[in-house]
Amino acid sequence: MNNPLVVAVLIALLLGPSTSKAEAADLTGTWSFSVDLETGGHGDPTFVFQQKGAELSGTYLGPLGEQKVTGTMKGDQAVFWFEASRDGQTVKATYTGTMESPTKMTGTIEFSTGAKGKWTAAKKAE
Repeated sequence: MNNPLVVAVLIALLLGPSTSKAEAADLTGTWSFSVDLETGGHGDPTFVFQQKGAELSGTYLGPLGEQKVTGTMKGDQAVFWFEASRDGQTVKATYTGTMESPTKMTGTIEFSTGAKGKWTAAKKAE
């Protein structure tokens, strides 16, 4: 294997995916979400995340007010949630998503009431 082109291609293939995952794994920052529920409801909340290792924390600001967010990040998979009181009932919202790039995520949402939906999110430039 003395062909430099073959060696370069092999190195690029081996390093390429791990570099992309490392870049995509940091959620720290402000994200604009677009959430569509199966029932027809829609919301455009903002999340502000801080990430330390696999741990996520931050805030949600949207139709359910301002709430503290906690969660985890493993590879390109994120799971985060918050609880809010509405009409005297505590509701938990759980977001599950995949990083598509360092500035784009997509996923699903499920409420403890059984409501479900899909969302997309874009990281705001800072």
